[in-house]
Amino acid sequence: MPDAPVQNAAPTPIDLDKVNADLAGKSSEDVIRWASETFGDGLVMTTSFGVQAAVMLHLVTRVVPEIPVIFIDTGFHFPETYRFADELTQRLGLNLKAYQPRESAAWFVARHGELWDKGATDEERLANLTRYDEMRKVEPMQRALSELHATAWLAGLRKDQTDHRALLDKVAQQGSQHKVHPILTWTTRDVHNYLKTHDLPYHPLHEKGYASVGDWHSTFPIGEGEEERAGRFHGLKQECGIHLPTTPEESQSRDGSML
Repeated sequence: MPDAPVQNAAPTPIDLDKVNADLAGKSSEDVIRWASETFGDGLVMTTSFGVQAAVMLHLVTRVVPEIPVIFIDTGFHFPETYRFADELTQRLGLNLKAYQPRESAAWFVARHGELWDKGATDEERLANLTRYDEMRKVEPMQRALSELHATAWLAGLRKDQTDHRALLDKVAQQGSQHKVHPILTWTTRDVHNYLKTHDLPYHPLHEKGYASVGDWHSTFPIGEGEEERAGRFHGLKQECGIHLPTTPEESQSRDGSML
């Protein structure tokens, strides 16, 4: 008789306060190792193949070589991003899992127009940008987490990037998954030093003044002294939604824990 299908074990409850206290003084590698030991096959990581993506990809795969690496292909990335993704996938031997929205880019524009640039007021433009992100980024991300049976995911967020990220802990909960942030307290200099030490590349657009890279239609170079993500989303917001709470209840819980 064939073996019965393996059932995923129920996740063990995690005391986030205790875990974050225990990991406070640990290295990034130790945080990744803890996540691997805690979540096993349920651990995934995400990448946008952005300016500094090589840091997390190298850091994580040295500890967990076969970890599924989720990349949300919106259909609107720069050509340089796709070439950068191919370069790093081959060089680091990534177990890449590319997920796309249910509509092609062309079909999306035909049906919805250029949502990233629609609206007579900032409020309308922000609402349309948010709608775009929900359809092109958040939906395929949620599908990826579900199909890969993810119980936790590693993300390269840093406190110095956005107001939301400044309030994060190394381990948090978002929806039914735990989020683990190994380089949360790193600075831009830490990132640069890691890339230099390991002979890793920045995204090609870094040389053209891009400090953060997303879709071509809503990513721009920044000026001297501007914040890292100032060139994203026409200045109307800082986050695409993938790293934000997915329900009002999550948002309330997060806000309450940060008072």
